[in-house]
Amino acid sequence: MNETTLQDKSLMVLLVLVSAAFIWILLPFYGAAFWAVILGIVFAPLQSRLQLKFGWPRNLTSLCTLSICLVIAILPVITISALLVQEGAVLYKRVESGELDIAGYVSQFKHSLPPYFQYLLDRFGMGELSGLREKIVKSAMTGGQVLASHAFSFGQGTFEFIVSIFIMLYLLFFFLRDGAELARKVRQAVPLQEQQKRRLQLKLNHVVRATVKGNLLVAITQGALGGLIFWFLDIPSVLLWAVLMAFLSLLPAVGGGIVWLPVAAFFLFTGAIWQGVVLVLFGVFVIGLVDNLLRPLLVGKDTRMPDYMVLISTLGGLSIFGLNGFVIGPLIAALFMSSWAIFVETKPRMQLP
Repeated sequence: MNETTLQDKSLMVLLVLVSAAFIWILLPFYGAAFWAVILGIVFAPLQSRLQLKFGWPRNLTSLCTLSICLVIAILPVITISALLVQEGAVLYKRVESGELDIAGYVSQFKHSLPPYFQYLLDRFGMGELSGLREKIVKSAMTGGQVLASHAFSFGQGTFEFIVSIFIMLYLLFFFLRDGAELARKVRQAVPLQEQQKRRLQLKLNHVVRATVKGNLLVAITQGALGGLIFWFLDIPSVLLWAVLMAFLSLLPAVGGGIVWLPVAAFFLFTGAIWQGVVLVLFGVFVIGLVDNLLRPLLVGKDTRMPDYMVLISTLGGLSIFGLNGFVIGPLIAALFMSSWAIFVETKPRMQLP
């Protein structure tokens, strides 16, 4: 018995060590491996439908699914990212050269406010234009400089970027082809009841598909609509604002309104009444309603977490894992909630004397 226990403990130590070593060697390309898993989960239903409909060999079906994923998910992201970096670099040069006078816009906005609002700004220490303008210009210069530096280093990191894309596509092919078998082996290794393991797997799949397919599509739609109205109103750097609105749309209770609402207020207070009214109406009745109309259809009420949990987990995930965190954060939160629910349901009841 003692010898068996010692062997079990030795096996567990070995598993922990080799698992940690394996994770360590994957760290340089963890983003590629992570997105290969995520896209594999998202496109697994399409893989199954193609397999059932056409009966092709698994390799051919996986290659076809991979091609569809490349066209509709990967190539657009790469293209938009490259264009965004270039536009950010141009914006930085315009601010640096003085062509884009942010300080003048701030001064014009402040003086266009009613006297009462100017009094409030002065009372709260925000009426000092020189300091306020310095902070805004410095923030714009810093953000633009970051994008400009990324534009400069984009060519330098091209090889590493290409290698990461290749690794992601390579792993995605095998996840699509052998995903069901891999999931079965992982379930066998988890020391839980089969019903509990199935429940956790379903929760993981639901959250991943809801976050990527649902929330991401809603964010893209809101960003595209916001970019469209900004283009119509001749606001510069449309792509930059559209991407920012799409990114903020991932966060509940924040949304793209944090971008278009100040712009609408600037229009209204500086005398551009029709532009401000159009932007407000479009923002409220078009952009604002996208979340209420599309999200229930694409995500589903039964797979959603509370908005406060999504907000906290998304912000925490973004701060720790970067852009990957908008999926990792809600995923960890969902597994946390499911694991505790299973524990509460299955823990033995204590008999009180």
